[in-house]
Parts: sequence; structure tokens; C-alpha cells
Amino acid sequence: MIDFYVIKILLLSALAFIFAIAWTPALTHFLYKYKLGKQIRNNGSTPIFTKMHAHKAGTPTMGGLLIWVTVLIFSLLFYYSAEFLPWEIFKNLNFLSRSQTLLPLGALVATALVGLFDDWLDVRGKGIFAGAGLGVKYRLIIYTLIASVGAWWFYFKLDWDLFHIPFAGDFQLGWPYILIFIFVIAATAFSVNETDGLDGLAGGVLLTCFAAYGVIAFTAEKYDLAAFCGVIVGALLAFLWFNISPARFYMGDTGAMSLGVTLGVIAMLTNSALILPIIGFIFVMESASVIIQILSKKLRGGRKVFLSAPIHHHLEAKGWPETKIVMRFWVIAGVTAVIGLVVFLLDKTM
Repeated sequence: MIDFYVIKILLLSALAFIFAIAWTPALTHFLYKYKLGKQIRNNGSTPIFTKMHAHKAGTPTMGGLLIWVTVLIFSLLFYYSAEFLPWEIFKNLNFLSRSQTLLPLGALVATALVGLFDDWLDVRGKGIFAGAGLGVKYRLIIYTLIASVGAWWFYFKLDWDLFHIPFAGDFQLGWPYILIFIFVIAATAFSVNETDGLDGLAGGVLLTCFAAYGVIAFTAEKYDLAAFCGVIVGALLAFLWFNISPARFYMGDTGAMSLGVTLGVIAMLTNSALILPIIGFIFVMESASVIIQILSKKLRGGRKVFLSAPIHHHLEAKGWPETKIVMRFWVIAGVTAVIGLVVFLLDKTM
């Protein structure tokens, strides 16, 4: 039976890659035809960033559509095919289930639509007290609202308040579980969004994280969730094909926001939230650099710790080539994902 699930996950991952690659030309044509290009801030608040990335202005954003639309189509296609068609193959490939994948799929699509609206504001040069797009405060509010829905689902619908601490066990938290859930989702979404700044960076790190959580879900016998992660990995691979330097299009908030929220939800579903900072160490490092920079400027009279934040922009300003930063961050992400899996597996054996 294990062999069946392995084949199912690998097949879905490969099919998602092929399907996403196949419809990319249509997406690219749409993005370029309607000039849905990225706007580079030039208001004087980020002079180093503007100088380094001015040449990228006009490159289409909203490329995250390739990922979440592929996942949504696969989820609905195999679910409804299994319901209405007699062929066994559709039942075998269906991975949409109420207990495992309905919540992460709902979170993915809901946040993706919000991110799509944010991308549209950015493209049109409109903003809500931010110059272009939604400001950080408004994004955090949105993350918190979506996370609150997920927390409500877990606590009241699934009657779940167990929180696992590696090597210590499970603890019933009661209502504080809701606050922890919201923090995990909002922090993950914020961190992924901050990482999305160089060609291929966020996509490559996310691919590693979702692959690692696919393994965790599989080990926990959540096979539908593992297949869901596999489909995301396949779609991310197709996205990276066109996003590596020089990028054909960018992920945009419709990808970064939605995948960040979904990764956090999956971490909670597998009761392994404390493994996430290890697997997603790059995300932690990126968001920490932003927080340090903000606090330094507020508390030290405008003095900065980094030339530009997040840290990948600091390294850029120091003279590192963009491709070197991205590939080295990919290497780090791969190593920390393995370390996270080792911690998870050691914890399970104790």
C-alpha cells in the first residue's frame, strides 16, 4: 500500500509540472499583453534597492498564478472526476479530503486572491497609504484574519488544541492554541513575502520546504496532504523554469502570500510548527534582517545595520552577483530542510 501512495505522489508531482509548463505560454502572453509589469519604487526611501533593481521594472508580476491555479485545477479535477466518472484512476489520484487538504487549499486560494489584488494595485501604481500595493500593516492584518479562520477551524471544527514540542511531547493548550496558530501563519507569510526579492529565490526555497513537509506528511500517514505538497512542488518546479535569472515573470504577492500562509497551515496540520523555523531557516533569516533593520532605524536615530534589507539585498549591495546569492541560499535551504527532517524523525523514534 505504501508503494501505491509513493507512486501517486510522484505521479501527481510530475503531472503538475507538465501541466504548468504547458499553460505557461498562455499566462506569459496574458501578462505581457496587458502590461502587468512590476513597479520599482523611486520615491527616495529605498535608493540602494531602486538603483540595483531599476532594470527589472516592467517585468510581469502575478506569476504565482501558475502555481496556485495549477494546484486548484488538480484538486478539483481529480475530486469531481472521482465523483462522476467510473474510472478507478481518478479515485486513486484524488487527494482532496476534508480532514487533510480542504483547509490548506482554501487558505491557498483565499490568500492568493488577496495577493492578486495587491499585485494589481502595485501594477497600477495605486496603494493604500503605501505608495504601491498594500502596506506592511495591512498585509499583517490580512494574514491575521486568514489565520484566525484557520485557527477557528482547528479549535472549534476539528476540536484540536494539541501542540507538539520536539522531544517533549504533545501539550493540550486550550484557547492559547488559537494565538499560536495565528502567529505561525502570519509570521510564515510575512517571512516568505520578504524573501521574494531575487530571481528564483523564494520559489527555490519554497520548493525545498514543501518537499520536506511532503515527507513529514507522508511519515505521519497524511497521504492526501503529502500529495497536495507534491502538486505544489511540481507547479513550483515549472514556475522556477521561467523564474530563474533572468526572470520571465515574478511570483508576486499572489504567489508569495498564498504559499507562505499554506506552508504555515501545513506545519500546523502535521503538528510540527517548531520544525518549520529549521526547515525554513532562510525565511527566518530574511524576516529577522528586516525586523533588525526597522528596530535599528527607530532606536538608533535612523542608523542602519544592513546596507539594504532583507539580507539578500544587503549582499547584493556588497557586490555579490544575484545568481550567487540565490544559489547559495538554495544550498542553505536544502541543508536546513534535511536537518529539520532529521530532527522530526529523531523525535518520532523517541
